[in-house]
Amino acid sequence: MKTARIKTPLGIAELSGDLDGLSYVKIFDEEKTAISEQIPLELKPAAEQLQKYFKGELRGFDLKLNPQGTDFQKRVWNKLLDIPYGKTTSYLELSRKLGDEKAIRAVASANGKNPLWIIVPCHRVIGSDGSLTGYAGGLHRKKWLLDLENPPNQQSLF
Repeated sequence: MKTARIKTPLGIAELSGDLDGLSYVKIFDEEKTAISEQIPLELKPAAEQLQKYFKGELRGFDLKLNPQGTDFQKRVWNKLLDIPYGKTTSYLELSRKLGDEKAIRAVASANGKNPLWIIVPCHRVIGSDGSLTGYAGGLHRKKWLLDLENPPNQQSLF
């Protein structure tokens, strides 16, 4: 398993994976966390695509993914990939799409354990009332990501 750390507008992101695909992307607050001088070949596409995403130049990732989790978690994470860029869905709606609206807590738990921060867009899941409920990376990051994908309308002064 190879790892690399890159600087992002939201902190230092650690990427890990191998030829089977990207296994996780974590975010660190600490600015003291060392950034990788060289990115392993297996992780270059992920690092490059993340940088383009943060610049607003990329709306969807084209990467081989290999997250580790239960079958149910993987089902939830795969369903997250269906949420379009700039759009959101609720935990309840996600549960319905998975075939069991009573599984809302299990879906929320799986969403919170998503190991592929941003790439599998768990930040696009919000509360049924539109609130920014829960985000492993912190609600300030969730809001930042949603604003990047769907900037708030700026009112004109004139």
